[in-house]
Amino acid sequence: MLYFARWKIALVVLVVLAGLVSTLPNFFSTESLRQMPDWLPKRQIVLGLDLQGGAYLLYEVDKQDYIQKRLKTLVGDIRQTLREEPRIGYTGLGVQGQGVQVRIRDVERIDEARERLSGLANPLVSSLFGGQQVNEFELNVSEDGLARFTFTEEGLSQRVRSIVQQSIEVIRRRVDELGTTEPNIQRQGEDRILVEAPGENDPQRLKALVGQTAQLTFHMVDVSMSAEQALQTRPPAGTIVMDSIDEPPIPYLLEEAPLLSGEDLVDAQVSFDQRTNEPVVNFRFNTSGARKFAIVTQQNVGRPFAIVLDDEVISAPVIREPITGGSGQISGNFDVESANDLAVLLRAGALPAKLTVVEERSIGPGLGQDSIDAGRLASLIGAAAVVIFMVLAYGRFGVMADIALTANILLIFGALTFLQATLTLPGIAGIVLTIGMAVDANVLIFERIREESRAGRSAISAIDAGYSRALGTILDANITTLIAAVILFQLGSGPIRGFAVTLAIGIFTTVFSAFTFSRMLVALWVRWRRPSHLPI
Repeated sequence: MLYFARWKIALVVLVVLAGLVSTLPNFFSTESLRQMPDWLPKRQIVLGLDLQGGAYLLYEVDKQDYIQKRLKTLVGDIRQTLREEPRIGYTGLGVQGQGVQVRIRDVERIDEARERLSGLANPLVSSLFGGQQVNEFELNVSEDGLARFTFTEEGLSQRVRSIVQQSIEVIRRRVDELGTTEPNIQRQGEDRILVEAPGENDPQRLKALVGQTAQLTFHMVDVSMSAEQALQTRPPAGTIVMDSIDEPPIPYLLEEAPLLSGEDLVDAQVSFDQRTNEPVVNFRFNTSGARKFAIVTQQNVGRPFAIVLDDEVISAPVIREPITGGSGQISGNFDVESANDLAVLLRAGALPAKLTVVEERSIGPGLGQDSIDAGRLASLIGAAAVVIFMVLAYGRFGVMADIALTANILLIFGALTFLQATLTLPGIAGIVLTIGMAVDANVLIFERIREESRAGRSAISAIDAGYSRALGTILDANITTLIAAVILFQLGSGPIRGFAVTLAIGIFTTVFSAFTFSRMLVALWVRWRRPSHLPI
């Protein structure tokens, strides 16, 4: 057990040096690291929201907004279904409260209409155990021909869960595009989403990016009358009036049915107009979108079309010639930041439903610095107490244990830096706890060595027996702690996960430093001094 081949010594030393090299960038400022050669490691520990400040946003899915949008879509589906050949006459189609109703004119065709409309109940999930199917809507058709669709409770709940999951993915793409490091985005309850962005110095911009639905559509402008005339009288059937984002807003009369939507986009990037040098957003369609865009522009040369984002007209250029390349340009009163934000929204996609802010907090870096200072002080006091205790209790062996403890701390910070794991205030508590636990394995080993020495064994035999017989106990204790850390990571969130990560890393580095590194130090000391008795 005490024999270490040269390659093993070299490997252990390299591991400790790797931890030291990974930790060193944390002792330099960002400006100093930029001036260093590129081949040197420059990663620093990622600090959590509670340490470096940032933005905390709690959103809730607007169920009513989703319900109204979904019912409006259902109205169109019903209209299309009943107009299929052979057509079924109907009247009074529209949204009524929390449902959609339509009256079938010919009562003799009620059964046929029921059969057609039943396909719009939209089955969502089926029970894994052969239970009843869960439909999004419930269809009721009376004998006088009145058909009514209403949400089922299970169907609406399933839809909301799906919306939350889809919204989390969209928000994550948006925040990642913004460049925020290690954001925490997760579900809270059934219909809420928590967004934590450490280090974000512009919470309002983050709030605007995250909360905007970003539903992009392309509409033809109706030139049969002006928007002002449509507002004074009544817009023609199939048209709608929308305002622009200008100040003051300019009304536009648009065809209600969109020609294209943001789902057909594959990319959006900021560039500058060569004529005006103003920021613009260049977008590119997928193959299907490019084909539809080419057909639309070929058929409407000379007509204006509007680019609409969340029911506001961004711009309404005139189609000068057919656009067959599958790309276009959005121009307006943009500055560089607003153009970049629009490009981020378009690349990340639209939210499936509107989100409302339930709670908003901006955490300043001053609070984080206080936490860091308190954690640093606690770590120093804890480390100093452990070092003094080990020296007083075990003498020269205690010094070697303290050296192993130093290596352990370097490995913990080196691993956190290399993995870019987020360090939170509970994470600092985990490191302080690890410092206290790190010498526990050494205490077990040294007490076992002391017992074997008192029993009359030689120095080398006592050391060998102490390490070999304490290994099982050390592994059992650390494996049970590791299981607890894994459970905390899986079931916890935010700061709790930070604690679990540092605790798990600390367990691995503790076993390495206590059983491998300290044993190597003891083996080298025995080879050098050849002691006849142990100073322990």
